[in-house]
Amino acid sequence: MDRGADPLRSFYAGEVPAQVGGLLEQAMSAYADTEQAEAYLRRAHTEAPEALSVYFSMYKFYFYKGRLADAERVVRMALEAAARQGGFPNDIEALTPATVDWQRYDAPQHFYLFSLKALAFIRLRRGDRDECERLLAKLGELDRNDSVGASVIRAFAEGSAA
Repeated sequence: MDRGADPLRSFYAGEVPAQVGGLLEQAMSAYADTEQAEAYLRRAHTEAPEALSVYFSMYKFYFYKGRLADAERVVRMALEAAARQGGFPNDIEALTPATVDWQRYDAPQHFYLFSLKALAFIRLRRGDRDECERLLAKLGELDRNDSVGASVIRAFAEGSAA
């Protein structure tokens, strides 16, 4: 497959144009140079502002750089974009198992669940155990098969409480 001609795939986030995928790959390659990597990510976001893969790359980058406030800001933007694309409200409390088919792996709602898990972990790392628990409870309700692995964050939260 010629990656230059076809959109790149991301497990949780769908397709991105090849040019944007290239920018994400450049950001990964430049990871040690925070300023350069961040410039690639910003450019990817400018070129594909609705691409869920770009949000994913950005919030993971900020998280691993220890910039938790930036990671949280981007993950909240990702949740908003996924909800908009999936046609459901970005109101965590209002979501129910009947809102959408949460088990569809190829849809924005799966990315929403994955990003909700990321937000729970960020909140835990920022010292907000109550918000983390609230988000994990909602994930347990929406993702009964634990398809995004929220149980890992739950176990980590329980272990860090000891």
